[in-house]
Amino acid sequence: MGREIDETWIDEAIERYQRIEARLAELDRAAKDVEVTVRSPDGLVEVVVTADGTVKDVRIHGHARTNDELSRAVREAVTAAADAAAWARQKLHAETFGAYQPLI
Repeated sequence: MGREIDETWIDEAIERYQRIEARLAELDRAAKDVEVTVRSPDGLVEVVVTADGTVKDVRIHGHARTNDELSRAVREAVTAAADAAAWARQKLHAETFGAYQPLI
């Protein structure tokens, strides 16, 4: 016994998929425009990053006493920038898809 194909359900699923794809494209565009600025804990290094993870700028404020100190400050600022980019992307995702109803 064959199953009947529910063409209305299929059409709705296709439309839903297309809306999701459009919103994902919107999210990707927005992620490129949102910038977050973070500093190393000692304030020596500042990193500007977008929500998509692109490092836009790195600035050094003041002088490090040693190369190790500068390296540590850069590492800490880059780590904080990666965390900030992830936070910004999650926030954008919630804004973009927050009202979206699950399939269940």
